[in-house]
Amino acid sequence: MLDFKGKFAAVLPAGGLGKRMGGNIPKQLLVLGGKPVYRYSLETFLSMDEIAEVVMAVPADWKDHFEKDFSHPKLKIVVGGAERWQSVENGVNALTSNAEFVLVHDVARPFISKEIILDVCKTLVEKGSCLVAKPAVDTIKIAKDGCVQQTIDRNTVWMAQTPQAASIALLKKLYGRIAAEPLNFTPTDEASILEYFGESVYIVKGNNLNDKLTTPEDFEIFASRTR
Repeated sequence: MLDFKGKFAAVLPAGGLGKRMGGNIPKQLLVLGGKPVYRYSLETFLSMDEIAEVVMAVPADWKDHFEKDFSHPKLKIVVGGAERWQSVENGVNALTSNAEFVLVHDVARPFISKEIILDVCKTLVEKGSCLVAKPAVDTIKIAKDGCVQQTIDRNTVWMAQTPQAASIALLKKLYGRIAAEPLNFTPTDEASILEYFGESVYIVKGNNLNDKLTTPEDFEIFASRTR
C-alpha cells in the first residue's frame, strides 16, 4: 500500500464571480444545503491526511469575507488573478509544505468524492499529470454559423472536470516559461497548459456528481442532492 500522507497539496480556484448565476455575490458563497457552496469541496480536501495543505484563491474584494467565514490550520487564502489559470498560479506559488504534487479543483464542483481524489493521487504517482473527466454520452457535432460541419466519434470524447493535477515543480517551470513567452491563447484549465507544452495528461474517470454548478437551474439540481 502506497503511503500518500502529506504528499499532495490542493489549490482551489474560487476567484470567479459566477455571472451566469446572476445575483450580487460570488456563486461559491451561495448557500447550498445549509452552507456556502465552496465549503463542500474545501472540507473534503481538508479532511484527508493525503493533503498537506490547501490554498484557496478568491476575489480580492471578498478575501476578508472568506477569512472571517472559515479558517483551518491547513488552509491559506490568497487573492486570485485576472484569469482562472492565473488564480491557480497564485495558489501554486503560495504553497509552503513539502508536498510533491498539487491537485487543482474548482469549488463550483462541490460534490467531489474522496475516492476520485485518491484515484487522482494514485495516477499522479504511478503515471504523471492527469485530470478527471467523464465520457461523452451524447453524439458530438462540430458546427459553424448554426450548421453542422462534422460528427465526432463520441468514444474519443471526454468532458473535462477537476481535479486536474501535476507535480508542483512542473507547473512552476511551465509558469516560468509562460512569463518569459506569453501564451497566444487563454487556458481554460491546467490540462490545456500541460498539453501546450507537450506534457502527457492521463484521464481519471469522473461522474455526474462531480459536475459544475453554473446556472440557476444547476443550483436547484444540486440543492436536491443535499436533502
